[in-house]
Amino acid sequence: MRILIDTDVLLDVALDRLPHVEDSAAVLRWAESSGRAAVAWHSLTNCAYLLKGSGRSFLDKLLTIVRVSPTGDAEARRAMQLPIQDLEDAFQVAAAVAWGAELIVTRNLADFKNSPIRAVSPATLLKKLA
Repeated sequence: MRILIDTDVLLDVALDRLPHVEDSAAVLRWAESSGRAAVAWHSLTNCAYLLKGSGRSFLDKLLTIVRVSPTGDAEARRAMQLPIQDLEDAFQVAAAVAWGAELIVTRNLADFKNSPIRAVSPATLLKKLA
């Protein structure tokens, strides 16, 4: 199974956000052992901005665990055409499509209701993997 991990899941781990960190960290451990997870390019910049000084070290480690979805002009145009109100989430979907993801792992399920790729919470993914 190939997954795309949304920024909120990454930030749960980087910022040790309770109560979400446990499941989100487990998703990253699965990603590390499986090699079947990616993130969107813009998730990296979002994390760098929000994490300030600790961003570089978090991203250095993250890039040993996940791939970065190959995206460019065509994917950006695809995102703009998706019936998803939050444009940042549309870009996540376009990255998931480009990666060939079967699932998007996010805690923001409501914004992905019109996604062509099913979104699941970290807890739901972990149950599927068990």
